[in-house]
Amino acid sequence: MFTLILIGLLGGLITAVSPCILPVLPVVFLAGGPGTDGPGAGGPGAGGTGAGGTGAGGGAAKGSGVADGAAGDVLVATAAPKAPRTRNRRPYAVVAGLVVSFSFFTLLGVTLISALGLPQDIMRYVGLTLLVLIGLGLIFPRVESLLEKPFARIPQRQVNKEGSALVLGLGLGLLYVPCAGPVLAAITVAGARGEINADIVALTVSFAVGTAIPLLAFALAGRRVAERVAAFRTRARKLRIVAGCLMIALACALAFNVTDAIQRALPDYTAAAQRKVEDSDTARQQLSGLYDNSNKELSRCEDGVNELRSCGKAPAVEGIARWLNTPGGTPVTLDSLRGKVVLIDFWTYSCINCQRSLPHIEKWESKYKDAGLQVIGVHSPEFGFEKNAGNVADQAKKLGVTYPVALDNKLATWNNYRNRFWPAKYLIDANGTVRYFTFGEGKYEQTEDLIRDLLRQADPDVRLPAKTDQAADELTRDRTPETYLSTLRIRGYVGDPIVDDKPTAYHFPDRVPANRISLDGTWTAAYEYFTAGDDAKVALNYHAKNVNVVLSGEGPVQVLVDGKVTKNIEVKGTPTLYTLVDRDTAHDARLEIRPAPGIRAYSFTFG
Repeated sequence: MFTLILIGLLGGLITAVSPCILPVLPVVFLAGGPGTDGPGAGGPGAGGTGAGGTGAGGGAAKGSGVADGAAGDVLVATAAPKAPRTRNRRPYAVVAGLVVSFSFFTLLGVTLISALGLPQDIMRYVGLTLLVLIGLGLIFPRVESLLEKPFARIPQRQVNKEGSALVLGLGLGLLYVPCAGPVLAAITVAGARGEINADIVALTVSFAVGTAIPLLAFALAGRRVAERVAAFRTRARKLRIVAGCLMIALACALAFNVTDAIQRALPDYTAAAQRKVEDSDTARQQLSGLYDNSNKELSRCEDGVNELRSCGKAPAVEGIARWLNTPGGTPVTLDSLRGKVVLIDFWTYSCINCQRSLPHIEKWESKYKDAGLQVIGVHSPEFGFEKNAGNVADQAKKLGVTYPVALDNKLATWNNYRNRFWPAKYLIDANGTVRYFTFGEGKYEQTEDLIRDLLRQADPDVRLPAKTDQAADELTRDRTPETYLSTLRIRGYVGDPIVDDKPTAYHFPDRVPANRISLDGTWTAAYEYFTAGDDAKVALNYHAKNVNVVLSGEGPVQVLVDGKVTKNIEVKGTPTLYTLVDRDTAHDARLEIRPAPGIRAYSFTFG
């Protein structure tokens, strides 16, 4: 269980700094208010200036030494000068509320809502309502007083002050939609199916705590700003009003999905780290215990390999609550699609990664449907509000989805495919066999190439339109395929057998064939990258206009083309793409790189 907890904690930490968290950050930052309550504390009563700091801001706390929130907004330095200073714990209350509500309702929300017969998106509306009410409380002290009354009966003085801060956190937890990876997928599936056990609870809590740590740091930073910046002390009342307006504006933006456009425009800069932690061999082994062993044949495929494989019969699309974009809501079965190539896309409408992936799928559907491609969107909800058919239909229309969409509200089809990611794409050939899948964003050109291959296999006489990007098609025709330096994903390797996770001496063979790669010197081969040792070299024969490699670490890398040194690269820092060759026309050549010890090499790409 310790390993499972560690995976959940690391997954939560990565999630908390991803683009998907941006909508809640302004509120979390404003949650701090001043660091202490009391004379010279730097804020208006217990409420301070923070969005979460609504603990007692509607009126003067006893001995606080500040004017009543309704009467004024300046400090009264002479009032109760000997009043004790109490530590402001509003940041902790907000983040604690977020963790508790997110964990509880992710696991038990589906069960409770079903048992009570409530609408699936009731929790989202509750969260939005709380956000609006607390925003109004910051603007109107009387509203704030009403919100604090339920906490006035609690004898602990400090708890009373943090009451509405905790309520704010509870509301944010209901609106919290982190980027989905295998860890959150495992939690969501278990919650949707009611399969709650000690392992899944431990995973959920550790994930929630992991997300809470960066958010708490952000809230504490906001508290410190409130303490240090003079404007927070002299214009406290005005800042409270601004914070309240911001919170109400955020609630409206979330309600109408306005924030999605901003998130879509940002790159998913945490994707690589998430894959390294949540899709590592260890994580897969741990998380696989949370699923059953059905459809094991799918394990014959690997995520995103640049080739078609035979991965067993395609599991059924079943357990569907409703179909969208079909005549009269008629179900679509895979048996009825024999003879067609089928692309199944697992997605959910609030997932930003899914939203960025959809335009590519929509183009393929439009371009290749007359050639025999059928796209099926399997909408497997991450959260309860995504189960509402009206919400899905409305968002699908806004996002331009016109192909059939299956509402997989019980995650039955998700489980059939042993899926772990939003988004995930599965290609099924004309005989009903899964031939390829890829998780997450990217690999669009590669996936389109494989779609075209399957269409030609289904009908050798088919006339295919130009690829989505005709210029890219001309550029990359017969190009050497992307090559990963990964123990599980390397293709076209020749030479000594690769040894996992152990420094090993390799030797170039007498000849490296076209589109093949080989190693020389000492290398440590791992799942994600190869690490150079003494006299490390990589050689490959390629056909392309340009060649790029992803490297990290620190040190020089020498580049040779056809035996001649063409450049020297200085590598420094996190994984970055380096251009090795850049010519005007495609050509054949032998490339060799000689990295310094400690340099990590991830993949070669060709254009």
